[in-house]
Amino acid sequence: MNPSSKEKSASKNWIKFIGTAGARFVVARQLRSSGGLWLSFQGVNLYMDPGPGALVRCLSANPKLDPTALDGILLSHKHLDHAGDINAMIEAMTEGGYQRKGVLFAPEEALEEDPVVLRYIRSYPGKIEILRENGTYSLGDLHFSTTGRHHHSVETYGFNFRLPEATVSYITDTKFHPGLISQYPGELLLLNVVLLTEIPDRKIDHLSFEDVKIILKESRARTVVLTHFGSRMLQANPAELADRLSQETGRKIIAARDGMTLAVDEMLGGK
Repeated sequence: MNPSSKEKSASKNWIKFIGTAGARFVVARQLRSSGGLWLSFQGVNLYMDPGPGALVRCLSANPKLDPTALDGILLSHKHLDHAGDINAMIEAMTEGGYQRKGVLFAPEEALEEDPVVLRYIRSYPGKIEILRENGTYSLGDLHFSTTGRHHHSVETYGFNFRLPEATVSYITDTKFHPGLISQYPGELLLLNVVLLTEIPDRKIDHLSFEDVKIILKESRARTVVLTHFGSRMLQANPAELADRLSQETGRKIIAARDGMTLAVDEMLGGK
């Protein structure tokens, strides 16, 4: 079915977590699905970070998500757990390239340096927009911006989506640094939390659960959703960690599950 009918009727703006897997081992073993997110904001359907299995997960969702209903695809960076199905999703959105439509938003590195978007596919979307640091973008009535470049091994950006009821901020893969928090003003904050704790003597450019505690001390977010879990986070049980942190901070902290749909207005309605 077209998501603009049944699911959208429940809330104008919603997020569906097609997959919540983070890091290579969880993705390779499919301990969690790795499909990314479907965002339905301001009547615009935008797919974010279509990792391995995105197309299959959309078509097997209940209710089914129709890729031809997409208005665009947003890629935070080119790592395979975020971009493994990007070509398949572009092809599905454009009905095999026969309907030249939609916008692809992607960092330049994903297109030019060891590209993940195949060259023959690039003529299928109606437009390709290159993401830059602190850029502003529009798709229909949806307006969003990128942050500064993340501390990650490839060109990576986070996002702020400006909706009438709130700003939705999304911190994708990055190593924590002092300037990170101020770039995300959202009342609703999505966080990729791959690590449970820092791993000594290993350079892993991802946030840990301990970093989340630091972020919450300065963030204005009323509701925080944790996702993109690595293996140690899964072993520790993200739902229990979120409940404990919610009790400690007095804020609504949620651990995303595969297939979970969250309505933005309901998420901001109090604990």
